[in-house]
Amino acid sequence: MQFRQQALSKLQSPEQLDLPVRFARPQGLLVLCVTVAVMAAACFWAVTGSVASTLDAPGILTHSRGSYILQSPVAGQITEVLADEGETLPRNAPLLKVRTEQGERVVRTIDAGRLTSVTATIGAVVATGADVASVERIDGAGDPLVVLLYVSGSSAPSVPVGASVDLTVQSVPAQQYGVLRGKVAAVGRTAQTQQQITRFLGDAQLGEQFSRHGRPLAVLVRIERSDSTESGYRWSSAEGPPYTVGSMTLATGSVRLADQRPIDWLLP
Repeated sequence: MQFRQQALSKLQSPEQLDLPVRFARPQGLLVLCVTVAVMAAACFWAVTGSVASTLDAPGILTHSRGSYILQSPVAGQITEVLADEGETLPRNAPLLKVRTEQGERVVRTIDAGRLTSVTATIGAVVATGADVASVERIDGAGDPLVVLLYVSGSSAPSVPVGASVDLTVQSVPAQQYGVLRGKVAAVGRTAQTQQQITRFLGDAQLGEQFSRHGRPLAVLVRIERSDSTESGYRWSSAEGPPYTVGSMTLATGSVRLADQRPIDWLLP
C-alpha cells in the first residue's frame, strides 16, 4: 500500500502543506499559450479574411480583330509567291500568281494585316476555294496585343469582368522574366465551335486544340501597358524580357476569381 503510506507521511509532516503545488511544467504552459494564440488567430482570419481562388485556361496572344484564311478564287498552278511570312500587307495587296486556263490571275488579300502563314508553294496546283494563306487583321505594327483565353463553358460564368490575370507566355521563361499582367475585358456569351475558333484565329490546328475538351467560351484579356519595358507591356518582374512578344504566341492565363470568405466554406 505505497499510496497510503505516502499519505500518512504527508499527515506526519504538516509543514509541507504550505509548499506550492505545480499543476503544469513551464514547457506545457508555453505549448498551451501558443495553441490558444493560434486558435484565436484562426478564428479572426475566418471571420475577417478572404481566400483568393484562381482559374487556369489556355489562350493565345493576338490582335482584337483576329485573322482570316485566304482562299484561292481560281483553280490553277501557282507560279509566284509575292509576299513573305511576317510581312504587313495593305488591303487588296497581291499575294500569289496563279496560271489558269484563262491566263495568269493574281490572288489578293481581303483586309490589311500581317501575313502569318503561306500554305501554297510555287508549282502547287490549287482548286477554287483552297486555303492558301492566313492573314492577321491589323492596321499597323503598333496595334496592341490582346489575349484570348478559351474557358470551359461550366467555368466561364464565374469569371468577372475586370478580374486580374497572370499570363504565362510560352516564349518567355517565367522564372527569369515573370508573367504578363492583364485584366478581363469581356466574357463571351456563347460557346465557340471548332470552326468558329479556326476562322477567327486563321489556324485549323489551334481551332482543334482549344476545342479539344468541348466547346469553350472566349474570354478577352487586355494586357496592361508599360513604358519601362522592352515589350511595352507590364510584367511581374521589373523589366520583363529584353525583346518584344509577337502575336499568335500561346499562353496560359491564371484568372483571379472573386474572393471568398473562409467562414463560407469552413461551415457546412
